[in-house]
Amino acid sequence: MDERPIGILGTGSYLPKDEVGNDEVAARVGVSPQWIEERTHITARRFAAPHEATSDLAVRAAERALESAGLTAGDIDYLIVSTSTPDSPQPPTAYHVQRGLDARAAVCFDVNVVCSGFVYALEVARRLLAGRPGGRALVVGADVYSRILDFTDRRTAVLMADGAGAAVIGEVEPPRGFVDMELASRGEGHRLIRVEAGGSRLPASERTLREGSHFFRMEGRAVRDFVLENLPGLVETLCRRAGVSRDRIDHFVPHQPNGVMLAQIVERLGLAAAMTHRTLDRYGNPGNAAVAVTLDAANRQGHLNDGDIVLLAGFGGGMSMGAGLIRWGVTA
Repeated sequence: MDERPIGILGTGSYLPKDEVGNDEVAARVGVSPQWIEERTHITARRFAAPHEATSDLAVRAAERALESAGLTAGDIDYLIVSTSTPDSPQPPTAYHVQRGLDARAAVCFDVNVVCSGFVYALEVARRLLAGRPGGRALVVGADVYSRILDFTDRRTAVLMADGAGAAVIGEVEPPRGFVDMELASRGEGHRLIRVEAGGSRLPASERTLREGSHFFRMEGRAVRDFVLENLPGLVETLCRRAGVSRDRIDHFVPHQPNGVMLAQIVERLGLAAAMTHRTLDRYGNPGNAAVAVTLDAANRQGHLNDGDIVLLAGFGGGMSMGAGLIRWGVTA
């Protein structure tokens, strides 16, 4: 019997209830609301409530993805959480999510590739399921960046946000499913996106707290240059190997860095004919959750039709990049 392809069975997302507009962020950062919108195209974002941690957001998104797929937590064989803001250094956040869902049969672990993480986790899950006929995986991207933002740093504080998105993947009827995926890592860019303290190289201390070394930092222009220089080649490699020309791509679901950069990416990739899905205007950049949240929004709004070709693309710290082509169809 021929193996059935692996594809997406359902999607879900959760955004915290606390909407934070540009007026509030601008007052804290020391710029005008117009300055933020012009440079980022963001008008609002969501911040987690004081009692909410990354796993709390992840559980809510996962529940909605399971409902979308018509499955229960007991049906899941692998649970992968992609996050760079874990609940704590140990245990993995995936174990908190497992407990919250009561997904007792699932093998659980975290992935930390910053904003590429959801795409990386999808590829890991796809490979695992290829060796487990009938298996299912739950992949969650979740972050709570509001806890590590320095509101004296307008380069990052106006961009980052909190949220979670999820996808259930498993066997689908051909020709639906993942066509191919491509990942890349460039360690020479490890300083471009970082949280310097809190690990074994620079443990927490009075000095690291005083110097703000636990805050999220990003060299925005260098990140933009890296992505514009490297992402087109990665997508070209993926499309060539998959035998899919870029003019056949119906939907582009990218990471949500900022609106200006996103427009530059679309132009550089030559995807003018595809529908580019954006959620950053109202949700900001929720890190690992961005691609997953945007995919769920496109799915629930009815934009993705059976048989459409969808390109996912994530990029983030490391530096890391990941892209995947999917022939859409959530019917198993």
